[in-house]
Amino acid sequence: MKKLIFCSAAIALTLTKLSAYEVESPDGSLEVDLALNEGSLYYTVNYKDTLILEKSPLGLETSIGSFSSGLKEDGSAEKRVEESYALPNGKVSRVDYLANELTARYRNEAGDLMELVFRVADNDVAFAYRISSDEKVRLIVESEATAFDFPKGTTAFLSQQAKAGTGWMGTKPSYEEGYLMDVPVGTSAPSGLGFTFPGLFRFGDKGWAMVSETGVSSKYAGTRLGNPTEDGVYRIAFPEPDENGGVGEATVAASLPMMTPWRTITVGETLAPIVESTVATDVVEPLYEATTEHRPGRATWSWLLWQDQSMNEKDQRIFIDLASDIGFEYILIDALWDGNLGREKLAELVAYANSKDVDVLLWYNSNGYWNDAPQGPRNLLDSAPARQREMAWLQSIGVKGLKVDFFGGDKQTTMKLYEDILTDGNRYGLNFNFHGATLPRGWERMYPNHMTSEAVTASENLVFSQGFADSEAWRSTVISLVRNPVAAMDYGPMVLNNRFSGDPEAGNVRRTTDAFQLATSVLFFSGIQHFGITPRVFEEQPDYVIDFLREVPAVWDETRFVDGFPGKEVVLARRSGEQWYVVATNGEDVAKTLSLKVSFLAGETLSLIHDKAGQQRSELSELVVGEEGQIELILEPQGGAVLYHSK
Repeated sequence: MKKLIFCSAAIALTLTKLSAYEVESPDGSLEVDLALNEGSLYYTVNYKDTLILEKSPLGLETSIGSFSSGLKEDGSAEKRVEESYALPNGKVSRVDYLANELTARYRNEAGDLMELVFRVADNDVAFAYRISSDEKVRLIVESEATAFDFPKGTTAFLSQQAKAGTGWMGTKPSYEEGYLMDVPVGTSAPSGLGFTFPGLFRFGDKGWAMVSETGVSSKYAGTRLGNPTEDGVYRIAFPEPDENGGVGEATVAASLPMMTPWRTITVGETLAPIVESTVATDVVEPLYEATTEHRPGRATWSWLLWQDQSMNEKDQRIFIDLASDIGFEYILIDALWDGNLGREKLAELVAYANSKDVDVLLWYNSNGYWNDAPQGPRNLLDSAPARQREMAWLQSIGVKGLKVDFFGGDKQTTMKLYEDILTDGNRYGLNFNFHGATLPRGWERMYPNHMTSEAVTASENLVFSQGFADSEAWRSTVISLVRNPVAAMDYGPMVLNNRFSGDPEAGNVRRTTDAFQLATSVLFFSGIQHFGITPRVFEEQPDYVIDFLREVPAVWDETRFVDGFPGKEVVLARRSGEQWYVVATNGEDVAKTLSLKVSFLAGETLSLIHDKAGQQRSELSELVVGEEGQIELILEPQGGAVLYHSK
């Protein structure tokens, strides 16, 4: 696949001494061109007839010398990559990966080697750097030249990076910011700090691209897209020095040889390849084997609507019973259990839950000393001796997983903390959900006991802000298409109370319909799905809703994009075994009729939970899919629908 690119005289003036490589996807539709220009390295990406990235720089700046200038070519290698693997906690259960790989080698002025590895699948590009030296044994990566240069006219959907140490109790960045929607590339983040991964980009009516990062472990920092230049160049940015309370370096320390995380670009004429992509797990490997099977599932959770005052034995027993009665696998006992319940009472609750075939998840503060969040338990997960003692006790009483909160940064030292918690937890049979936390970057495969992470403005904000509640439907169409495609997302969906409160006469008002809420349990993917239901569901909802809750899975064998646009509406389909669920939400305050095609259900008769005209309540009917897969869904303002195979 190596070929010399011959240029016209005009181009040659700007790309002098050009030496280039080209690598294409197996189907030939996606192409990456790599060129060395006067000692600096650049790449472009083309998909069919659409230019995705203009000439974009590559390279690293390190303590042993520059790998972004003064480079000389040192050969290349090519191969086909084929792999099949399972994702037991995923949006798909099995993946068949096929890509073409190019490894281009370059020497810097000191003679040290940088290998640039590109993998190109039919809709995905992934690339990473490998650095090695004959004499040197370590380095500091000080910055990256890596950038993404989008053509003029491209627009972006991006979530800004928050300023470190701001927000509640100084816990930011907690990756819970809003979105800039369909803005011209080159638009700066209001914070001045750029944007968190992933970023979604639109090329008018020609197609889409999603840029993200995967394979981040204790060996590197989590990065982001820095504030762009006016003409749309987004450069990789390292963490801010003040992240994690100023603890740890903002650079990366590595022994040699070393490899960076992968940066990924997923492209398509529609959003289908982006929603359905598995590139985040395709290019990583498991870092250890699970010591036990970690079952995905659904959880009840008192804290969302009943808040801190529910952290008592009586209320937790109520939610254990709710999980048992509805057939959920878990209960999450949230913050403050250490003081309000104590260890002896907690052990009794775990035994009670286990007697009802309900497993217990527990909340912990990640903190030792990097934020001011007071909730306990604290100071138990930040050092190995304390962490291992605590986890041994948790295993002895039968706890199955932890929700760990308030991380507040992307430094290498914080990535190591995530990895240490996961690795130690694996020894004690614990699964994990991270909150106030960064985007999980391939972690569903790298760490088999990682079930989900927040990394989104989640449902707790429905309780805190009426403005957030007013935009709930709009947000569902954004995060399902911009955040959730790259990793599991613990949003905490499906609140059927009329108010976001345990008191039916108080709290923020829910604007969305019941059918919308039911749809979110499928729309949002999370290895463990924490539902916002309360015992009132049995009194206020019809039997078909209860039956739906008992049947709906948490993980999937297949995921498909059907239709949608961020901020307007979204329709996704997910399959578990032979059962399909097609869900839709309306992000706007106007009624809509969606004419759709679901050819995989052609001619079938399914159950349809849909909006009752002019009301918040839902109703159940049957829908016969047309012989060519055509269906029509009518959605109320901020409404939804669920089309599914009922058992």
